[in-house]
Amino acid sequence: MFDSVYSAIVTPAQFFLMAGAALVSGLLYAWIMSFRVRSTNRFFFVAAILPFVVAAVITFVNGNIGAGVAIGGAFGLIRFRSAQGTADELASILIAMGSGIAFGMGYIGYGVVILLGMAVIYSLVSLLPLFEHRDRAPELMLKVTIPESLDYSDVFDDTFAHYCQTVRKAGVKTTGMGSMFRLSFQIRLKDPAEEKAFIDELRTKNGNLEIQLLPYAETTPQL
Repeated sequence: MFDSVYSAIVTPAQFFLMAGAALVSGLLYAWIMSFRVRSTNRFFFVAAILPFVVAAVITFVNGNIGAGVAIGGAFGLIRFRSAQGTADELASILIAMGSGIAFGMGYIGYGVVILLGMAVIYSLVSLLPLFEHRDRAPELMLKVTIPESLDYSDVFDDTFAHYCQTVRKAGVKTTGMGSMFRLSFQIRLKDPAEEKAFIDELRTKNGNLEIQLLPYAETTPQL
């Protein structure tokens, strides 16, 4: 069961056996992951066929260095043209690609175990509160708009010291035809109940301009 089905020369029967196993287990994998990963139907369709696609590539490259380099370049272009996904989506893609390598080398048993085993483990672990620290305030993305005339280097330091556990400057952007700045900070409040008081104090310093306080995104924050 765990031996490679491939011989020195891959026959059509061996290839179609691998293809059937990869596609069936890929569909089961995508179905299981759809219960825990929030994404579109198209994403799960791609996750279902990805093990077979990777396996087919590995099968046909089969030691050909030139073909391997060409395929690597093609995958690099696909990644460059794709939007950045969430951590769940990236994990799903990596699991599917890892199993595809096993399928592509003819190890159908290992491919099925990797694909379906990791889907079950991922689903079960995501149900457990292993990394949820209830005594720790969530990270927030703070965006503050200030007038051009305001020196922002230390104007909010005392407010941050009073209300925030941690503060990390995430960037600065000009807006309003260069007449204003938009500052971004990654913060963690000492007491989430003081959120309104925190915003009110910021408003007194930024001239009552726009302030945004958002959950910190998994992707790179946009200014």
